[in-house]
Amino acid sequence: MKHSDKIFVAGHRGMVGSAICRKLQQEGYSQIITRTSTELDLTDQKAVNDFFEKEKPQFVFLAAAKVGGIHANNTYRADFLYRNLMIESNVIHAAHMYGVEKLLFLGSSCIYPKLAPQPLQEDSLLTGTLEYTNEPYAIAKIAGIKMCEAYRDQYGSNFISAMPTNLYGPNDNYDLQNSHVLPALIRKFHEAKINQSPSVEVWGTGSPLREFLHVDDMAEACYFLMQHYNDKQFVNVGCGEDLSIKSLAEMIQSIVGFQGELIWNTEKPDGTPRKLMDVSKIKGLGWSPKINLAQGIAAVYSEYQQQQLS
Repeated sequence: MKHSDKIFVAGHRGMVGSAICRKLQQEGYSQIITRTSTELDLTDQKAVNDFFEKEKPQFVFLAAAKVGGIHANNTYRADFLYRNLMIESNVIHAAHMYGVEKLLFLGSSCIYPKLAPQPLQEDSLLTGTLEYTNEPYAIAKIAGIKMCEAYRDQYGSNFISAMPTNLYGPNDNYDLQNSHVLPALIRKFHEAKINQSPSVEVWGTGSPLREFLHVDDMAEACYFLMQHYNDKQFVNVGCGEDLSIKSLAEMIQSIVGFQGELIWNTEKPDGTPRKLMDVSKIKGLGWSPKINLAQGIAAVYSEYQQQQLS
């Protein structure tokens, strides 16, 4: 990508898309094209085609998606499948139709079978049954990967895919019904501290193992792949280390400074037992993350506190 190239970041208001925009701006790119969902409905094929015909972006970061935590994924199953299929189908096809030089599609670690061997390797895709609670979202993301591969096979399109692990960082979602575990815990512990509550309820048993990557590291990886990677197979992006939800909760409790008790609601689902990424492929290409988890959470909590004051 040259600094004068037109770059469309789909989903620029989301956590990943906004981080990609920050990274591109830091690197000196001036032709970053963005649209809010009210300005451009990515589920509307005609609107997407009209946009591509008018703007003619040369590069596309496809970070737009309907996302949420375990409750949202399991409750709004049709919405997660339909909206994500429509967004990626419209954007990827338009990128082909209007001559985009390169597109990066962002998926999710939930694409892997529930009981795939750990750590999760790229070639484990479609080798087993998906976790039921987020199956519609996973199927949509798998379809996006396969679209990129199919357009490459049939038309020679330079469309690549990256699969991030669990992300956190600026512009995260702190809604307790729809958020992921890390921001939900930050909010729960913060509110419990402010209200001097004696305890905080945490969903599940605390035993599942999860890997977390700061979204600024993810943006670095996306930029790196857009510059250096042109192969068909998608690439895992993570830190290659995980910890239990119990350990995560205790880490956040300490950072927030909540003195009360943790109560585990084992009536709530745990989800997949473990989701650790094998990141040997991207590390072999020359990229690795920089932000330590405890330091990253401390920075995010500081930002969250500032938001509560404003």
